Amino acid sequence: MPLLTPANVSAVVCTMNSISGIEKCLDSLRSANVGQIVVVDANSTDGTTEIAQLRADFVLNDPGSGLGAARNIGIARTLGNLILNMGSDNVMPSGELEKMIAYLESGRYQGVSAQTCVVGNGYVAHGLNVWRKGRFSEGERAVIGTPTLFVGNLLRNHPYDSERRFSDDSELCERWSKEFQAKFAISDATCLEVGKNSWSEAKIRARMYGVSDNEVFTSGSSQGWGIGRKAKSIAHPLTADFIMPIQKADVGESLKAIPFLGFFTLNRYAAWATSAFKEVRGHGK
Repeated sequence: MPLLTPANVSAVVCTMNSISGIEKCLDSLRSANVGQIVVVDANSTDGTTEIAQLRADFVLNDPGSGLGAARNIGIARTLGNLILNMGSDNVMPSGELEKMIAYLESGRYQGVSAQTCVVGNGYVAHGLNVWRKGRFSEGERAVIGTPTLFVGNLLRNHPYDSERRFSDDSELCERWSKEFQAKFAISDATCLEVGKNSWSEAKIRARMYGVSDNEVFTSGSSQGWGIGRKAKSIAHPLTADFIMPIQKADVGESLKAIPFLGFFTLNRYAAWATSAFKEVRGHGK
């Protein structure tokens, strides 16, 4: 791979009523000198679309089929050597995208992510940052999430599963690993997260993870998962969202964050159970 710069990056940003962060997100990408910005918008009604039209190269319509399908709509329009999937609440500080590019240029990985720091001084921001530090520290990972930087042609030729509403990252990383032994890592880059540090936003995030858990579990079970693999999947939210963050934070931070981590984990399990129940009811009709 030749030496690349942010000018060789196409950024894909999927949005739906993202007014709290979309302007800062897109402005940070322009300041980072990315070569192309593609926004995929799901019929926002809060002014997100108008802001995107002023700042992006393309604003495409997301018909609402799920995140995997939305990302693929944007990816199909990209031209860059590299593709950055950016959350609408992410802000890319100066110099951080170059760190992600350097990880890919090492040749060891086909996709890299960044560590995320939630902006805010309140309790929820503290809890989210303890959670993130516990879950998303630098190093090689089986699955990475937004923001993610991939080799462009690889992602265009092997895009997300359009049937996945929320578990698109998990499905893609697992599929790539099996098909061509792809490897992934969280880099030493740091990305900011804005506008998502309220209890209601944390609950929405937990619910999205819960729906994703059900998608992964249902798919794995249909592929013949054994009891051990199913048990590992069921225990994953407790391990990843509660135990790991407590273990990796210092004592003071851990004790302070316990109520938030418990809230997040319980809401994730509740969303998983609700999603599974809806599937059972749907199949029973």
